[in-house]
Amino acid sequence: MSSNVSDDEDVPQLSAETFAVLQEFYKEQEERESNLVLDTDPNASLEEDWQLSQFWYDDHTIDVLVDVALKSVGDNGKIALVSCPTLYKKMRRKARENCEITLFEYDKRFSVYGKDFIFYDYKSPLDVPRDKSDYYDLVIADPPFLSDECLTKTAVTIRFLTKDKIILCTGAVMADMAKRLLDLQKSSFEPRHKNNLANEFWCYSNFNLNELL
Repeated sequence: MSSNVSDDEDVPQLSAETFAVLQEFYKEQEERESNLVLDTDPNASLEEDWQLSQFWYDDHTIDVLVDVALKSVGDNGKIALVSCPTLYKKMRRKARENCEITLFEYDKRFSVYGKDFIFYDYKSPLDVPRDKSDYYDLVIADPPFLSDECLTKTAVTIRFLTKDKIILCTGAVMADMAKRLLDLQKSSFEPRHKNNLANEFWCYSNFNLNELL
């Protein structure tokens, strides 16, 4: 009788262990597949995660921002992309070999970009490498949320990273904050997204971006 009780107790334990192993296997498989898809074409295949407030730019917006960025820094420039991961792949492809591009991003799926990826959480705005202070010729940022708190903390990061130029893509409602925090002015270019947003979206800068369009 005691043997049967022992057997009954063993069954759910073994089942739970097997389930855990299967879950781990599926998780690893999903991560491998995500990395493979991302390395092929993030804009076409990687789904937006709306829980992270991700909204991918459309192709025209990517082309314009990449061209403006590369024109503004030259062949040997250093560019930081803060919370705008869909710019990286086209920018890396079009940039000269000596142009340094770093993606500061919360979504670890983009860690497939290797040394060009640095994990970034806007809630900890200075939790970035110390040697990146006043390092980048241009910082392009797109804070994930339209809130004073998010823009204020992202602005701290931007100020830390940049030694010169800033491009900020965010909602029209943040215009006063963009001016007050970073002394940015609205440009004539208005970024668009693959899935249209209800909020009016603007592009701000601290230099004459219009002449590079």
